[in-house]
Amino acid sequence: MLLDRSVLADDVLPAARHLLGCELASDTPQGEVRLRLVEVEAYRGADDPGSHCYRGRTPRNEVMWGPAGHLYVYFVYGMHFCANIVCLRDGVAGAVLVRAGEVLSDVGAAHARRPTARGRDTELARGPARLCALLGLGREHNGVDVLAPSSPVRLSAGTPVADADVRTGPRVGVAAGQERPWRLWVAGSRAVTPYKAGRARPDGPDW
Repeated sequence: MLLDRSVLADDVLPAARHLLGCELASDTPQGEVRLRLVEVEAYRGADDPGSHCYRGRTPRNEVMWGPAGHLYVYFVYGMHFCANIVCLRDGVAGAVLVRAGEVLSDVGAAHARRPTARGRDTELARGPARLCALLGLGREHNGVDVLAPSSPVRLSAGTPVADADVRTGPRVGVAAGQERPWRLWVAGSRAVTPYKAGRARPDGPDW
């Protein structure tokens, strides 16, 4: 069952908590790839220096301003795509980066899509760039409504994660606001990415 949009029309941290355990599915040439989300990272707007919306509304970050339930996909470091699920009420910027997932669909088909995973299932969607590559997400998916039944990318409720199994910590790889404990993950999942502090990089969109 697709996730209810009202769950995402909330502040970024509660929305991020709800997304743990949800299932994200994408239609690819090899068939449907479905993941259980095990690591996410919250970003707000004008009060969050780590956010793409910190300096205001632009053509690049337009999708982050709502409505909730749409994908915000961007290109980073000139080589990778990353995907966020927009949250908060329409007109207020906020999104949750999907950082890692466990494969629920055919693992053989997933390895065919990501042969560099070297046979380890936990590497298939470990990290936001690998996750996007496995799901086949690119510029054409920016703005896609993941709560529409006919969407090529769909977000389902999945199995809730118990509070005792949720961990929080600093965000990974951001140059500003990285000290905020706005990264959430499922304890014990081997698909969760290791912590790595961010470093300053030039401002400006990569696409």
